Amino acid sequence: MARKFLPKVATGNHLLEGDVVYFTAQGGWTRLHEEAAVAETPEAADALLAQASAFPQEIVGVYLADAELTEEGPQPVHFREAFRTRGPSNYFHGKQAEL
Repeated sequence: MARKFLPKVATGNHLLEGDVVYFTAQGGWTRLHEEAAVAETPEAADALLAQASAFPQEIVGVYLADAELTEEGPQPVHFREAFRTRGPSNYFHGKQAEL
């Protein structure tokens, strides 16, 4: 049985800063998950990944992550992605300090 398709966001890491970033509908990158572009079909997800992968000298490790659509924007489904939205977890700095 085929697995149900979940909406996707494209994510990666900024090469120089190491921050987790998300591809936006405007074709740029943001550090905020809720500002990420969302693909709601497999075809749109393939296109989103292709667009997001076009920045290999700036963004590395680009992949699609499952997301849940909410009124506040897309939210991570998997705990790994939730950790990534908050930044490093070894001590209080980065995005954790800003939230």
